[in-house]
Amino acid sequence: MSSGRGAILLLALAVGWGGAQLFDFGDIYVSSGYHYLVLGLLAVGLYGSTRDIDLAALRGNVRIVLLAVSVGVLLKVALISGVLFLFYRDPMSLVLGVAVAQIDPLAVVAAQRRERMSASARAVLNAWASFDDPVTVLLTVYLSMFALQADGIGTPASATSPTATFLLNVLLNAVFAGLAFIAWRMAKAARLPEQLSSGTVAARLGQVIVAVVALVYATVGVMQSLMLGIALVGLFFRPYDRWTKSARGVVFGALLVATAALGIVLAGTAEQLTPGVVGKGVLLGCAAFGAQMLTGWLLSLRRDRIERLNLVLSQQNGLTAIVLALVLEPDFTGAVAVIAVAIVVTNVLYGFGGRYLRNAEAEEVGEPDKSAAVDQRDHAARTSREVMAATARQARSAAPGHRVADTASGIRRHVPGPSRH
Repeated sequence: MSSGRGAILLLALAVGWGGAQLFDFGDIYVSSGYHYLVLGLLAVGLYGSTRDIDLAALRGNVRIVLLAVSVGVLLKVALISGVLFLFYRDPMSLVLGVAVAQIDPLAVVAAQRRERMSASARAVLNAWASFDDPVTVLLTVYLSMFALQADGIGTPASATSPTATFLLNVLLNAVFAGLAFIAWRMAKAARLPEQLSSGTVAARLGQVIVAVVALVYATVGVMQSLMLGIALVGLFFRPYDRWTKSARGVVFGALLVATAALGIVLAGTAEQLTPGVVGKGVLLGCAAFGAQMLTGWLLSLRRDRIERLNLVLSQQNGLTAIVLALVLEPDFTGAVAVIAVAIVVTNVLYGFGGRYLRNAEAEEVGEPDKSAAVDQRDHAARTSREVMAATARQARSAAPGHRVADTASGIRRHVPGPSRH
């Protein structure tokens, strides 16, 4: 995360906190309006995380991407939740572990610009950061039901089976994305993208109509919590040239709103920020970063050192973790406070990891250190003295048909004289 972007997010957090203190928002996070707001923010983040994936590069890395967003995510959840459960033996540990198990897709932008990363590694990191978001969202819903039942809040008699709910949600997401894909193929067959990019007045009007239709369809997805389907739509729905630029601005705007919303809820739960909660958040953040290091290392064994470090040190939490914290707070009191501390910890560790990675890249390109430079100068001086001594000996023993010439630098060298016939 750049310093400029970090400062803007801190300002958004402060605005949310200050606004809550000034207007006394109270328990706004338990309202239905708040619930749909955060789901909308999450939908924007998930769509934004998949819209820039290079499909050609993705096809060549399908196996490792599938491993990363399935086995990799499950392994990270197990490690994070396991560490937290060792210290805090409550069902809430399961939910907190999955809430920070994803990589912020906005955080990989800086890594994508590194020259030492191959196209293959870029595709893997980008897809991993994109699809672990919806997977962790589904797992959060799934594990939340188990945690609530374990706490005695929900029971098998009063709640739907978590497994059935999970499978039904996956099916509905697939149908949602499938219908959008069929409509998109029909639009491409009618050459709609080319017409929308023509720059005419009719094209601009068409862009507005497409944006309205997309917003209505996305609203349906949000109302039904079809987050995975919205992420899948981002893989193919890019209707005209300026869409990507506009979508990037909307995603960052959503991040600002989510950060301000986090400040509002933190202000309402400030009394929960006890030393124990802070300690729990620090442990959660360290566990998340450590889980990514282990999982990234296992999935990059066949890659070189720099590419492996890019995957190992890529853990950073952002929009999805913020939104999940807001979603969990009504049912798991204190979730926002713990996850907020964990987000800070993972981002700080990400910054230190980035510095280590830059130093490793400098070593790979062979930048000499100071001691090496001193050794090289000493070696050059000794070699120069030895050459001069050898030249002087050769000059003294030169044959009569040869002459010795003085150079401007004072070094004597042996030069053949003209031959006599």
